[in-house]
Amino acid sequence: MSGFCIHRRRLLAGLAVGPLLATAPARAGFASARLTVTVQGAGPDVVLVHGLNSSRAVWNALVAAVPGIRWHLVQIAGFGGLAAGANAGGAVLGPVTAEIARYCTENGLRRPAVIGHSMGGIIALMLGLRFPTVPGRLMVVDILPAPARGFGLDPSMRDLFDGLQAALGGQRAMAALMGLFGGDGASDSRVSATALRELAETDLGPALARLAAPLTVVYAEPPPDMADPRRIAARYRAAYPRARLEGVADSGHMVMLDKPDRFSSLVKTFLSG
Repeated sequence: MSGFCIHRRRLLAGLAVGPLLATAPARAGFASARLTVTVQGAGPDVVLVHGLNSSRAVWNALVAAVPGIRWHLVQIAGFGGLAAGANAGGAVLGPVTAEIARYCTENGLRRPAVIGHSMGGIIALMLGLRFPTVPGRLMVVDILPAPARGFGLDPSMRDLFDGLQAALGGQRAMAALMGLFGGDGASDSRVSATALRELAETDLGPALARLAAPLTVVYAEPPPDMADPRRIAARYRAAYPRARLEGVADSGHMVMLDKPDRFSSLVKTFLSG
């Protein structure tokens, strides 16, 4: 997450990016206690998965800028003002991944493209690894396969959460973490805490060689006076040796908000390839 602390106001306002675009519900027969999906447009199928403490609203500009696509906008329960549902207890990332796979299968989506930002990028990778016949191609936006390393930490960030939780209690610990790593007031603290811990413990790097779907990785390059773009590029090349890599200059973590024209252009290329 190269630009995680850049343009932090964007991250903290993950939901305040404009109203949700008018959408139609997915097929009436599909129901899930872990997520909802809304559909907009007509054309090839593309599934969009938002990040931690965010909502499907982060894709508004992309959906408006790229017509001729049937967009399937996932809203994960516990984020974006949606009740936590089944995500209130137990694991989040794996079960949500399985529900996205079920949605694609039950709605007859044939090898859709899947685009995921941050935590949604990890879910996209998990989808490709655990359900290889579902996605046709994958785009991961500004997340490393071992997310804790994007914070400059090893995969033991859970120790930070455990310490805060012991000192402050669950709700206050979550508020402190969201102050460090971004967040909003419309997310369920239980779901946020669980998802954050799962991200801290995740390392998909060793499994990426098994990924069958073509992979594009878009990553933020903060201004040179804030971070060295060459080091960021090297980090992503090492983490994703088989992927197509696209850096976005002068961007923070919320690439689709910070550089919407550039991001839309990259998505168009990704979908046409």
